[in-house]
Amino acid sequence: MLRIGELSARTGVPAKTIRYYEEIGLLPPPQRADNGYRIYGEEDVERLRFVRSARALDFALDDIAEILAFRDRDEPPCGYVMELMRTRIAEIEARIRDLERLRDELTALYEVGQQLPEDAFMRECVCHLIQHGLKKETTVT
Repeated sequence: MLRIGELSARTGVPAKTIRYYEEIGLLPPPQRADNGYRIYGEEDVERLRFVRSARALDFALDDIAEILAFRDRDEPPCGYVMELMRTRIAEIEARIRDLERLRDELTALYEVGQQLPEDAFMRECVCHLIQHGLKKETTVT
């Protein structure tokens, strides 16, 4: 049997987070020692390691709770997890496209800014570029 500090040390999850996971139901309520301290077993270590791994893959806490509910009912969560991964991959791909567009726009603005004269007015010009974006008709002479 482990106290919360020992569970934290074995799993790398802070005690405060462990208490939060109990509060939201990711971990079942722990047993209590005579002195009121929380007491955990190996099943709690395994469950918390699973939660930590799932969080590292950016699964939402609600999704992790659902996966654990499947496991608690002795049902395979595989189909549910596969659908979560498919959805998450699509979200990540969309985010990557958005970030690439942002990178391209910032790169273009930076290149235009590099061509601006180095005087006190330049700062206003750069801010103007940010405010209005790079327009095709923007030319630097």
